[in-house]
Amino acid sequence: MTSVLERLRIKPLEWVEDRPEGPVFRWLDTRLIPWEEVYRETRDYRRVAKAIKDMEIRGAPAIGVAAAYGMALAAYYSEARSTGELLEKLEEARRVLASTRPTAYNLFWALDRVAKAAKRAEPRGVDAIVRAVIDEAKKIHVEDVETNIKLGRIGAKLVEDGDTILTHCNAGALATAGYGTAEGVMRAAVEEGKRIRVIATETRPLLQGARLTVWELVKEGIEVRLITDNMVGYVMYKGLVDKVIVGADRITLDGYVANKIGTYTIAVLANRHRVPFYVAAPSSTFDPKLEGDEIPIEERSPDEVRTVLGKLLITVPDVPVYNPAFDVTPPELVTAIITEYDILTPPYTKSIPEMLRRAGRL
Repeated sequence: MTSVLERLRIKPLEWVEDRPEGPVFRWLDTRLIPWEEVYRETRDYRRVAKAIKDMEIRGAPAIGVAAAYGMALAAYYSEARSTGELLEKLEEARRVLASTRPTAYNLFWALDRVAKAAKRAEPRGVDAIVRAVIDEAKKIHVEDVETNIKLGRIGAKLVEDGDTILTHCNAGALATAGYGTAEGVMRAAVEEGKRIRVIATETRPLLQGARLTVWELVKEGIEVRLITDNMVGYVMYKGLVDKVIVGADRITLDGYVANKIGTYTIAVLANRHRVPFYVAAPSSTFDPKLEGDEIPIEERSPDEVRTVLGKLLITVPDVPVYNPAFDVTPPELVTAIITEYDILTPPYTKSIPEMLRRAGRL
């Protein structure tokens, strides 16, 4: 039987075991898309952490899977001789990986799952812990693809034949283990035979929409048109958008959505123009311990704004810069949230806890 991972067209993350020196974690460096398709690999969890922090690997679900494999590397190559020593080394790896991207909740969810698997295996010895950590990471990897396929099929119910969908940033195969959340909904709609068009925003400052989303959709044969971020209001005013579908990096218990900077602006414009605004995210993106808009927001290097992809200076070299990587959209601007369990609708204070209970996370 063919594995769900083997059927993927795009494989951004891989665990490779057939190496004589031991397993490696392999990933597609998204910084180089669309110009080059370059895979990196490592046996060191610190290198995985660097890849996450430097956005070689990005997108909340992909970050979670990568962090789990970082823990797997830490376990396999630890050389620990006792369970206590191994658990200490895993805790050190967990701290390093957790320090990389503060907003993406899947990171912390995945690390917590792997740590619990290690603890459960402790009575069976060092080898059992190593095996349990690797198995849990693999399980998280496969589950991400299966979950997003389910999410895509559920979300496709909201897509009509002939729709034009606007999306922001990249919430596709490259942001996950290979299928996508927001783009997964689009992919599922096309698989059902629906004809759709996509409008992708460029997504400054790192151009994930222009570089990654367009690249993916072209590969999938889905019609896409690229616009600058500041064109969104005009294209909605002209009636060119039927609905908005975006991903998320963290969603609170009461429905506040953290996503790529610029998402809040699009949500406000969608509300003004009566365009449905949908968020697509697996249950692992929901933070069951957080309510309101106090989501930790990562602030990144000023040079991301002062330059185009670090190559071309576009302003005065030392001008002060504010560069939050994400913003927060309040629940009253979110028409519905698409998950692998159901389409959640307001009041989110009721529908989100109900979904998390079904997922065994509340």
